[in-house]
Amino acid sequence: MKVDRSALRADVEALAGMGRGSASAGEREAAAWIAGRLRERGVGDVRVEAFRGRRTFAWSHLAHAVAGLVAARLGGGRGAALAAGALLSLELEASGRASWLARFLGRSEGANVVARVPARGERRRTAVLVVHHDAARTGWTWRLLARLPVRPRRVEPFEAAFAAGLALVAAGCAARKPGAQRAGALPLAVAAAAQTDIARSAVVPGASDNASGVAALLALAEALAAAPLEHVEVLGVSTGCEESGMDGMRAFLRGHGAELDPGATVVVGLDTLGGEEPIVCAAEGAVLTHRYREQDLALVDEGASRAGLDPPARWRIGGWTDPVLARFAGLPAVCLLSAGPRGLQNYHLPTDIPDGVDWDCVERCVRLAAGTLEAFAAQGQRVAK
Repeated sequence: MKVDRSALRADVEALAGMGRGSASAGEREAAAWIAGRLRERGVGDVRVEAFRGRRTFAWSHLAHAVAGLVAARLGGGRGAALAAGALLSLELEASGRASWLARFLGRSEGANVVARVPARGERRRTAVLVVHHDAARTGWTWRLLARLPVRPRRVEPFEAAFAAGLALVAAGCAARKPGAQRAGALPLAVAAAAQTDIARSAVVPGASDNASGVAALLALAEALAAAPLEHVEVLGVSTGCEESGMDGMRAFLRGHGAELDPGATVVVGLDTLGGEEPIVCAAEGAVLTHRYREQDLALVDEGASRAGLDPPARWRIGGWTDPVLARFAGLPAVCLLSAGPRGLQNYHLPTDIPDGVDWDCVERCVRLAAGTLEAFAAQGQRVAK
C-alpha cells in the first residue's frame, strides 16, 4: 500500500502532545480522538468501550517484592512458601494471565476503541489489528536498562533479577541458609525501590511507543475501508492500559472473544514502530519466555514477501505486548515491532518524542502489516479451494 508519511507524523505528533497515562483522562481523550480520526478516514462502525484498569503495574509488582522481603525475614517453611507463591504470582501478573492484586490496589476508567471494517463479499475470516494508545511511566530503571549491552535479537526479561531474588529467597528458606536468604533479599530491595520510582514517575510522550502504532492503524484502516479484503473482516482495536498490564486487551477479549474463531482469526499487533528496522516478536515475557507459533510467524514472512520487504528478524522481547493474551486465549497471534542494535530505542524514556521516530521504519512496518493481512486473506482462499 502507499503510505502518507506526513499523515503518520501528524497523527504521532497529536498523540504525543496528550498526557496518555494508563486509565487517565488523557487516555480517554486519546481514545475519543482516535475514534474521530477513524470516522474521518471512512470507517463507519467505530465504538469507544470503557473498562476498569490500573494506572500502573508498579504497585502490584512492589507488593510482590515486599512479600519476598517478608519471606526472607520469616525464613523456614513459611518463608519458602511465601517467596515461592510470590514468584508464581509475579509470573502470572507479568505475563498478563492473572492480576488478582488489581482489585485491591485500585482501578480507574480506561477506554478501548474498536472499529469494524467489513469484508468484501461474505465474511469468512477475521483479522484483528491491535495497538495501544496509552503511554508508559518513566523511571531510573528504564534509563539503566537503556545503557546495558543488548544481545543480538534479544531484549532481556526486565524482571529477571527480581524473579531470581524471589527464587533465591525461597530456596534459602527451604534449605535454612540465612546467607542465601540475605543474598536474595538484595535484588528484592532494589526491585522495591525501582517499582516505587516507576509508580511515582511522569508519563512519557510515547511517540514510538505507541503513537506510531496508532498512526499505522489509522493508515491501514483508511486503506482497508477504501479497498476491503476479500472475505476478511478487519477489527481495528486500540487498547488502553497496555502499559499498566494489558487490562484493555483483557477487556477486549472478555467482550469480543466469543466472536473470534481460532480457526479463522489472526491477531496482529503493532507496537513501538519508530526504531531502525521492523522486527517480529518470536517470544516475550518479563519473567518466563512465552513463544509465538511458527506458523503465525511464517505468515509474517509471507506478508513481507508480498510487501517487497525482507523477512523481519525474530526477537525475544523482555516485556509484554497485547497479542500475547490472544495467544494465551488460543488465537493465532503475532506482534510487529522495531529495533536497532541497541534494542528498543528511547524505551519508556522522556526522549520518546516525534523527532526521534524513524519514519522510514514506521512506513515499512505499515507495509509489512498490510502484506501480512493480504497473506492471511490469501491463506483463506487456499483453504476454501
